[in-house]
Amino acid sequence: MELDARELAGTIVELDPLALGIRPGALLTVDFTAFNGDPIAVAARAEGWLMRLPCPSLALTKEAVRLKGFDLSVSNRDDLERIASVVDANPVSTTVLIQALRIIDGLPVQAGLVVESLAFAALQQGEEFRDWLARLPKKSRLPSAKPVNSPPVLMDRRGSTVDIVLNRPDTRNEIDVEMRDALFEAFSVGALDAGIERIHVRGTGDSFSIGGALSEFGQVASGVTGHFIRTERLPARMLADHGAKYHFHLHGACVGAGLEIAAFGGTVTATPTTFLRLPETSMGLMPGAGGCVSVTKRIGRQGAAWMMMTGARISARTALRWGLIDGIED
Repeated sequence: MELDARELAGTIVELDPLALGIRPGALLTVDFTAFNGDPIAVAARAEGWLMRLPCPSLALTKEAVRLKGFDLSVSNRDDLERIASVVDANPVSTTVLIQALRIIDGLPVQAGLVVESLAFAALQQGEEFRDWLARLPKKSRLPSAKPVNSPPVLMDRRGSTVDIVLNRPDTRNEIDVEMRDALFEAFSVGALDAGIERIHVRGTGDSFSIGGALSEFGQVASGVTGHFIRTERLPARMLADHGAKYHFHLHGACVGAGLEIAAFGGTVTATPTTFLRLPETSMGLMPGAGGCVSVTKRIGRQGAAWMMMTGARISARTALRWGLIDGIED
């Protein structure tokens, strides 16, 4: 559904969105390109109404500007069509993602993690995720071979400094249950030991982390079970309140959960060839390792929504410009 900005500036915001035929799984676009008024003032007036929408909202503007209240803002039709195609392909995951981001944006970190987990749990039970699982190649469902007597995470302490290393180069440091639990324990040390002042996190091999292990997707019995597991063992929960201590050093691929965790760091740097990506909505899901909180805090709700809905591959240089990382290092 598309509205002219003059309609948004009028009395439409006094009506319930559902009464206007705006439904979950749709995309509401408001066109400001021919509007002669003040887009910022109109968006501010309509903010409460926009936040009530049962679907994503997008502002099409003359120039690149983020209008308050909207879930996304774009300044050309190509980007609009790209977002529309994403919503059309995955209407449930994109709608649930956007609704969760709206709530999380105004919450403390730990409360935001709970909302993210509950929304993720709902999508775990959804048809879009089941359809994605059914299309997943058989070879991706096979668990990766693990090296013998080699821990998934290495820790080394030198006085008040700790080095944490993701140690599964053969799987590009995918985050399976074993890796998740090891990171939870490592981050717990950082949270509980006041004598630790600085923690450096790196990955071995050609990538920092390619995110969650595909072979383990869909293995949890229910969304509720998954939520309880995340409540107890989510690495981000032990990292989030102490992120200022952490310096994440990224290289190669930093995808999904790998990026979600790293974005909590007080300092995040990357090599020039690093790329960052959040592909979960194309899987019928949304970020569930803390990214709805961490990425939003770094680049804002609209920036996070763009990355999460499009699954776009972001270069280190673009990430630096956006504030997703803090520097580029060799």
